[in-house]
Amino acid sequence: MLYTLAGGGTLCGVAALVLLIVSTATDFWMQYRYSGSSANQGLWRFCINHKCHVHTITVAFWDATRAFMLLAVLSCFAGVVLGLSAFTNGNKSRRVRTGGIALILSGFLALLALAIYTGVTVTFFGKRFLDWRFSWSYIIGWVAIILAFAAGICVFHLCAYQRTSAEPAPSTNPDN
Repeated sequence: MLYTLAGGGTLCGVAALVLLIVSTATDFWMQYRYSGSSANQGLWRFCINHKCHVHTITVAFWDATRAFMLLAVLSCFAGVVLGLSAFTNGNKSRRVRTGGIALILSGFLALLALAIYTGVTVTFFGKRFLDWRFSWSYIIGWVAIILAFAAGICVFHLCAYQRTSAEPAPSTNPDN
């Protein structure tokens, strides 16, 4: 049971880490029509007619979304590393518990980033561009949030299992 929880939590954490990195690095968060041609936009740059340009305007929601996504990636990495310590010998329950907290924190940070991006996109870009939609990088970000939460809960459950298995079972005395 112990290795199943550790393996499942670690696998979910690694998958969340990979998906968070892919989601943050790619340019396909939103697709829309601009002057009759297709365009896409990511956190770092936008592309029109297969020519990509760096965002030159520094808007608070871009900076907030980028910062929260990068913090989510770093927190997920820390959670995976600390979660891997469950496979080593010795009592590492504090590190494993901290890894679970880091994975849950990663999910919350990514959730906050995507909530900011969604709110601004729907209220601002939704009115500006008629033919727009969220793209695959954005959807991968939501899947990464689910996996980060699942990994954090699984690693937390691992700590609870270690704590309950270390306590002696209550004795039942048939003489009473």
